[in-house]
Amino acid sequence: MRRTIDWAGGAIVVIDQTALPGEYRLLELRTVGELVDAVKRLAVRGAPALGAAGALGVALSARLNGDVRKDAEVIAHARPTAVNLAWGVERALGKLGQGADAVLAEALALLDEDELLNKAASKHAAEIVLAACPRRPLRLLSHCNAGRLATVGWGSALGVVWHLHERGLVEEVLVDETRPLLQGARLTAWELAQEKVPYRVQPDGAAAAAMARGMVDCVLVGADRIAANGDVANKIGTYGLAIAARHHEIPFVVVAPSSTVDSKLADGTGIAIEERDARELTGYAGVPITPPDAQVFNPAFDVTPFELVTAVVTEHGRFRP
Repeated sequence: MRRTIDWAGGAIVVIDQTALPGEYRLLELRTVGELVDAVKRLAVRGAPALGAAGALGVALSARLNGDVRKDAEVIAHARPTAVNLAWGVERALGKLGQGADAVLAEALALLDEDELLNKAASKHAAEIVLAACPRRPLRLLSHCNAGRLATVGWGSALGVVWHLHERGLVEEVLVDETRPLLQGARLTAWELAQEKVPYRVQPDGAAAAAMARGMVDCVLVGADRIAANGDVANKIGTYGLAIAARHHEIPFVVVAPSSTVDSKLADGTGIAIEERDARELTGYAGVPITPPDAQVFNPAFDVTPFELVTAVVTEHGRFRP
């Protein structure tokens, strides 16, 4: 599979994640407005991939002779929770004084590094999982999508599955469907099928029951922002998984590149949580499914306290708050 996000022919090229699994479609983003729209509607998503999008967006603006700093501000705030987006923007901006070519070179270097860093982080995490889980082969539980589609080209939490699968150590991956946009059922399941890894999709509400029935050896998730104390923001439902995993004495492992760590935040209470459109819950396929006056609580993320996490793993190994 090609990179999730790349640069080609003077444009940012992304896999349109809103079309999967029904259609594999590439988008060529030739303006900053098109990039911001793709980020907001989740055509490109996942913290590491958003970091790449931020850097490439600045490069695109510089090559178009735009108001780069104004464009950078718009890109950085396209989605509030993932720290990588603003990080990628700031990294590319650091080369602005050297010209558009230098900005693009920095963005492309970031893409190369992302693949290497996520491979290293997931390799470290695979060893931590093997040390914590004596049973072989392993039954793993995944929430949301932290695979190739969430990064430039390898994956964070799902990268652990690739390492273990290569060694014949994966029996099955239980894939939470992951409300509200079904990124587990649509994206993670698609990636596992591509790699011929055995998997089953389950409703989010079945995860604790699966643990109680002895169907899970380890929970693997990614992260959109990690506070200095180790608190983790990830897709809504992650906090509940961590509580259930702790109750059933199942390892709960978070995998992310170090760019996801926000050292400016003391703890998770300072993480801005994006709220999604109420219509994602009040209707299905254009048909209303709730009373017309129904109020909605639809957060895209939640925060898991570090004390519920077995290990947060980056390319440097186990993260120490």
